[in-house]
Amino acid sequence: MTASLDDVRRQIDALDAQVVDLLAQRERLVRSAATFKKDEQGVRAPARVEQVIDRVRALATERDASPDVVERVYRAMIGAFIELELGEHRQTR
Repeated sequence: MTASLDDVRRQIDALDAQVVDLLAQRERLVRSAATFKKDEQGVRAPARVEQVIDRVRALATERDASPDVVERVYRAMIGAFIELELGEHRQTR
């Protein structure tokens, strides 16, 4: 069965909705984790970032996804969440 471009786009749109749901869940956890961090270095946590990157690159390989694309997406996402955390951290300190 051959899918049309519209069919593929509908599938992508459905996946995007799932991705946004997962990002919302991740944000709630990030906000929760932020309450345990004492300073900006704790928020930035470069060693933890690299640990996550290593893990998701391995997951990408296992799942036949591009590790480079997954890393770039995760670095962008982590950077955005770090900025969110820093903003909240500054407001509560």
